[in-house]
Amino acid sequence: MNLPNKITIFRACMIPFFLIFMLVPGIPGGKYIAAVLFVIAAASDAVDGYIARRDNLVTNFGKFMDPLADKLLVCSALICFVECNRVPAWIIIIIIAREFIISGFRLVASDSGVVIAASYWGKFKTIFQMIMCVLLIVHLEYSWYLVLEQIFIWISLVLTVVSLVDYVWKNRHVLTNGGK
Repeated sequence: MNLPNKITIFRACMIPFFLIFMLVPGIPGGKYIAAVLFVIAAASDAVDGYIARRDNLVTNFGKFMDPLADKLLVCSALICFVECNRVPAWIIIIIIAREFIISGFRLVASDSGVVIAASYWGKFKTIFQMIMCVLLIVHLEYSWYLVLEQIFIWISLVLTVVSLVDYVWKNRHVLTNGGK
């Protein structure tokens, strides 16, 4: 097993620890430890991809497991925010539904031999979602901080919808004529 795949597995293995520190009450510094684990796991996604491309270590396992580990991490955090009453469920449902739609879209495209690259809208969405996640994990009870959380929640939601519409529109040929 190569280094990028080991990093991906490491990221997936961090998720239960993140969840424990995020959800189990009474752990001293739990939310801060959860935030650090989330940041490390999120950063490892960029690191494993960079190493895989740089050293020509892209594998089928990595192509499958890397996006799965990423989605498991982010979806776990998003669901925690509903559990902790930090974000309304309908917002999280929209964000997670977008991930399912895009994953399904990519699956249909790959069956036709089409590879669909991430767009700038999707990259902006990811950046804002990651910042939103860290803010919501730490969740300080200052009014300015709560306003900042809300700003990032709404920007993330808007970018989620915009990136979905952009993605589907630019790649509509995948659904209409099998990717040709």
